[in-house]
Amino acid sequence: MASTSNSQLTTSDRIVLDNLTSTEKSERLDDHATSTLLANLNDYASPEFEPVVFTNWDLQHLRGHLPNWVNNWILLPYLSWAQTVVRRKTDVVFLTHILLYLTTAVPSAVYLFFHFSWPHAIAHWLTIGYYCGPFTLLLHNHIHNNGVLAARYSQLDRCWPYILEPLMGHTWDSYYYHHVKHHHVENNGPDDLSSTIRYQRDSAIDFGIYVGRFLLLIWIELPWYFIRKHKPDLALRTAFGEWISYAVIYCLATINFRATMFVLILPLVQMRIGMMVGNWGQHAFVDHEDPQSDFRSSITLIDVASNRHCFNDGWHTAHHLNPRRHWRDHPLSFIKAKSQYETNGALIFRDIDYLAITWRLLRKEYDILARCLVPIGEDQKGMNHAQKMDMLKSKTKRFDEEDVRRVYGNGKEKIKGVVGGK
Repeated sequence: MASTSNSQLTTSDRIVLDNLTSTEKSERLDDHATSTLLANLNDYASPEFEPVVFTNWDLQHLRGHLPNWVNNWILLPYLSWAQTVVRRKTDVVFLTHILLYLTTAVPSAVYLFFHFSWPHAIAHWLTIGYYCGPFTLLLHNHIHNNGVLAARYSQLDRCWPYILEPLMGHTWDSYYYHHVKHHHVENNGPDDLSSTIRYQRDSAIDFGIYVGRFLLLIWIELPWYFIRKHKPDLALRTAFGEWISYAVIYCLATINFRATMFVLILPLVQMRIGMMVGNWGQHAFVDHEDPQSDFRSSITLIDVASNRHCFNDGWHTAHHLNPRRHWRDHPLSFIKAKSQYETNGALIFRDIDYLAITWRLLRKEYDILARCLVPIGEDQKGMNHAQKMDMLKSKTKRFDEEDVRRVYGNGKEKIKGVVGGK
């Protein structure tokens, strides 16, 4: 865990964290005032409205540090035009990333097939490794909301995922079918192929089995899942996208194996490992008494990597409560539903991302995890450090088959509750 200065957090994260952690009443905003501030950030008519253009810098900070001619002749014209291209004016950053990937990853990949060199291949792979997290969360927003661009750019909105997915380690459409049509339906339950409940979540051996199964078997298990659920059309679409991707990789490898390795194969392997490492962290802490509650089977992170660079991916509980909620609305939805988070014992961490949570768990470093916990509700606030460690450890325990039958075998409805926001 690297301690993070509040100045590196997004504006909305700083507002929420101040609401949760300020010890002096004079310094702490109440929930109503916090909601107002958060709402203004997304209100086009508010003077406090601020779109996101780049993940590394807030627009206000950027404008204050750029020369006037750059502001007036480059940044502001781009901002004005980009807001007509994206679906919501907040989301200029989506267009920025689409253009970045199309103008760097695509020509670099093509060039490697015609003029391969080891320095270029290694630099390309490392760059894709840097790109793949934000790209996946951009794609995440795309698949949950049927696109991210305005209607007049619908053709581009349909095409860019098919161009970029293979280069970033995704097979065609597999993320959509696995994540939207499968994971959010099963919600980390026993039929979820990426479920964590049958694994001891602080065990390196269990984690290795979890990742290995996904790497080796998802190509057949996901189509078979849809067949078992009497959805043959989804099974065929899933199988087609997955298998045609492998066929293309094979054909290109016969033409130029070295380029195919760095452009398609290595990104695919690193993406699938990365997604399982991330999902393990997202669903590592599961309540044994009520694992079907979104409040008790997922977590919330207030950190830079997840929320600044990956479009509020840290607000994972809010996302499961409403998968179609816009990414900028998650912090506000949390404040509106804060009492439900407290009542249900939801877990909130700061200054740590999902990959680091997985790493700390596999090393059984509950001391560090407990230090990252932001206590909410009277129960958590009343715990000392050792009790926090014990509480976290209890939520990583494997569910045996008796536990699964007890919780999931009686047709119990998933508990979601009515939450604020969209």
